[in-house]
Amino acid sequence: MKTNPNIDDFAACNNPVVRKFNEFLDARGMRKTTERYAILNRIMAINGHFTIEELQQMIEEDGFRVSRSTVYNTVELLMDAKMLRRHVFEGMQAQYERITVPHTHLICTTCGKVKEVRDTNFAAFMNARRFTAFNTDHYSLYVYGTCSTCARKSKRTPHAKDDAKSKK
Repeated sequence: MKTNPNIDDFAACNNPVVRKFNEFLDARGMRKTTERYAILNRIMAINGHFTIEELQQMIEEDGFRVSRSTVYNTVELLMDAKMLRRHVFEGMQAQYERITVPHTHLICTTCGKVKEVRDTNFAAFMNARRFTAFNTDHYSLYVYGTCSTCARKSKRTPHAKDDAKSKK
């Protein structure tokens, strides 16, 4: 079991993520609470996407009790601070991820698996692109299709059905 975060440790922390969150809270005149830091601490340890339910379960596994509304509210604060991004992939529950380098999401419409890929050519194209009367902060690209695992399964399935029909 991990120990609960200490607010004083976070207030003096040199980690750029924690420093950014501290500055955001200070600028808004908001309190720095143990619960907010427990949530931030847990999110910093997650690589990839997560749901609110998964996040709350991880925090509880760390031995820290926090209400679902506090988790939701803190996640909203982190999105306002441009530290988290919310994704709603087609037919799926909302997922969140830390904001890192721009990347593309490949979403399998069969199994729901989400894969992240970085395409330097696409990133260079988007960074060079200028839009009239619009300043770009970030971009998000979702590509829907079938993953290789599901494609292999679907290729095997018709043959199995044909074999079953021929045996009748």
